[in-house]
Amino acid sequence: MDRRRTGSRTALAASVLVGALALSGCGGITFGRHTAATPSAAQGTTSPTDSATTPTSPEPTTTAEPTTTTVTPTTPTTTAAPKPTSKPTPKPTPKPVPTEGDTLHAGDTGPYVRQVQQRLSALGYWNGSADGVYGGLTSQAVMALQKAAGLGRDGVFGPATRRALQNGVRPQSRIGGSGIEIDKARQLLLVVRGGRVTMILNTSTGSGERYTSQGFTRTALTPSGTFSTFRAVNHLDKGPLGDLWRPRYFNGGIAVHGAGNVPGYPASHGCARVSNPAMDMIWANDIMPIGGRVTVY
Repeated sequence: MDRRRTGSRTALAASVLVGALALSGCGGITFGRHTAATPSAAQGTTSPTDSATTPTSPEPTTTAEPTTTTVTPTTPTTTAAPKPTSKPTPKPTPKPVPTEGDTLHAGDTGPYVRQVQQRLSALGYWNGSADGVYGGLTSQAVMALQKAAGLGRDGVFGPATRRALQNGVRPQSRIGGSGIEIDKARQLLLVVRGGRVTMILNTSTGSGERYTSQGFTRTALTPSGTFSTFRAVNHLDKGPLGDLWRPRYFNGGIAVHGAGNVPGYPASHGCARVSNPAMDMIWANDIMPIGGRVTVY
């Protein structure tokens, strides 16, 4: 009886020991004296149970593979710049055709312009042909009318100039007979035939300013007096003081000649300027013949 109990106890103890040894391989249970740490195989210490049991294969350590994020390059969205909308070129607003009573400026056209041109010609203010276009010749004629009427000299056909035209304002000859009269005070050149003024031109005479030419200093004057045309040059005459278009000389180097600029005030070195077309007209009609009288006052 005692032997059976002893054998049973021995078998039980052996089973417990085997179970304990199996658990001690994972480091879960220790017997005997408590130790602070179980030495590892890396330190060269072998557990006493290593020879009695088959070592269990350690579970493979699974290293988490780094998650590789595949970044698909994003193609930048290119927003096409909006193309400018081509705006249709606005058509210029046609200038209204002036009617009777309107103020006329250079560039105006129409029947009313032609009417004014015809009235100017009838009074003797030369402006070429009445073509209905308010150009340079019409501006010169209007300026001559303004000078004769004592108005502002801007070449614009405004209300005061219109009244002067309606009233038939025109200068009279001071000398009578036939010839050319140059009125310095009003800056007008008059063509006189038989004591009557037949044509009126805008002119610009000596400015009265000092100038130096060829080593001499002089005053830009148009001397008063009675002279006669003694020389004519039928082309552009280049002189030390400038170019003279088809000049007709009547006093030394002083002449009536064409110029590109004939303002409403004295501006020359002493000559009497008229427009180039007016000078062509003088030549075409032999208005200043050699020996013809020229009076300046």
